[in-house]
Amino acid sequence: MFRMFDKLKKNSPAGVSGPVEYLIAGLGNPGVQYECTRHNAGFLALDRLAEKHGVKIDRLKFKSLCGDVMLGDKRCLLMKPSTYMNNSGEAVVEAMNFYKIPIERVIVVFDDISLEPSHLRIRRKGSDGGHNGIKSILYLTGSDQFPRVKIGVGKKPRPDYDLAAWVLSKFTDKELEQMNTAFDNAAAAVELMVSGQIDQAMSRYNG
Repeated sequence: MFRMFDKLKKNSPAGVSGPVEYLIAGLGNPGVQYECTRHNAGFLALDRLAEKHGVKIDRLKFKSLCGDVMLGDKRCLLMKPSTYMNNSGEAVVEAMNFYKIPIERVIVVFDDISLEPSHLRIRRKGSDGGHNGIKSILYLTGSDQFPRVKIGVGKKPRPDYDLAAWVLSKFTDKELEQMNTAFDNAAAAVELMVSGQIDQAMSRYNG
């Protein structure tokens, strides 16, 4: 038992200790061609959270790029699934099972086309809303009881515009300026949620 704990400590970044209590999954697609696309808003927000705390999300585990971070006194695993969006649940379930994390302590950060760019919507639970990454997590966990941070990326420019083409399109430079605020706010909201202040996160950041 003690040997296993020592091993965990040795594999942990400096300043990170104790058991993993929260999983924070940012959703997106791996690969250079998907960088800065609307569908990768979850990846971008997680990168901002990691940057803020001086940690890296670069360890391959649970079909994801992972990193450890202390948010307050809670050790959290940051996850960017490398399964592609439609199979995000595979990575989340693998990490949940390994660390025995209850679904209520899995926070998912992802894009939402029903919200204006840079707006956030924080929820305790909910349906998939047509989002394939969330659909995968719901299906494989069998639960909708996980808190989530939705990041607005804007609706299609016209009704007949192909949805896949829209979510896989890159943000313009002007849009990225707007989105920077959203990524900062999403990171701050996650910190509040981990500290048990989801109501404060909703009242402060829901737009």
